[in-house]
Amino acid sequence: MKTEAEYKAMVEASLSSCLDDLGGIPDKLKEAMKYSLLAGGKRLRPVMLLAACDMAGGNPEEAVPYACALEMIHTYSLIHDDLPGMDNDDLRRGRPTNHKVFGEGLAILAGDGLLNGAMEVCMKASAKRNDLRGYRATESLIRHAGVTGMIAGQTVDVTMEGTAPTEELVSYIHRHKTSDLIQAPMEMGMILAGCEQNEIGMACRYGEHMGIAFQIVDDILDVTGDPTLMGKNTGMDEQKLTWVALKGVERARKDAETQVGEAVQALQELPYDHTFFDDLAARSLKRAF
Repeated sequence: MKTEAEYKAMVEASLSSCLDDLGGIPDKLKEAMKYSLLAGGKRLRPVMLLAACDMAGGNPEEAVPYACALEMIHTYSLIHDDLPGMDNDDLRRGRPTNHKVFGEGLAILAGDGLLNGAMEVCMKASAKRNDLRGYRATESLIRHAGVTGMIAGQTVDVTMEGTAPTEELVSYIHRHKTSDLIQAPMEMGMILAGCEQNEIGMACRYGEHMGIAFQIVDDILDVTGDPTLMGKNTGMDEQKLTWVALKGVERARKDAETQVGEAVQALQELPYDHTFFDDLAARSLKRAF
């Protein structure tokens, strides 16, 4: 398997061309889409997809279009999250948010463009294959990002803002708003590698627990983090349903550790070397400790 940096480099090398290959996008729209898509970041989700495919004996090069599509969807979600009607944020990855630069209307369209462009990228890649794996991976992406996945979690997050947090509500938000889009790369990578359903299920459980841990850590950092180091504002979740609001910082740290342990345990019966993902899980906690 490759290193995290090598998988990330594969993604970075293809993101811009994925947009260019879509054809005659209006210049201003393309500029707004690239402003957020090429702004850097960890590229965690596409890296996970390529690594999952590689771990299970697939060809990560063939998985690159799907990894780029996943990052396009993640980026669209961030653009829309930052809008005044949602989180109303003005800083993302150390730069002004999309709507602060291009205006609300074009920011909405840039997000829409990335979402629809991602589907086009997936379908074009799938049409070139001699099997159904690409279409199955695309279905997984749509489902995890859609109205029973990420959008479902966002909906509860927005509509229940300002209410008293309960474990049921916060867990639902975490499982869908964040965890669904971290399950997706595990499921997609394993599908593209041709894995059996029981193996795909183990990988999905890893992604689910990792996603919950990731969101708990984000909740902690909104209270304890340094905006300069994080590249975004803190203290934005005061009215939101978070694990910290429900449990407090110290209990949240313990629960994040538990979720990471569950993630690692989920892979123990896989017949592949899962060291990459064990290490990734362990590193995920360092941001908040």
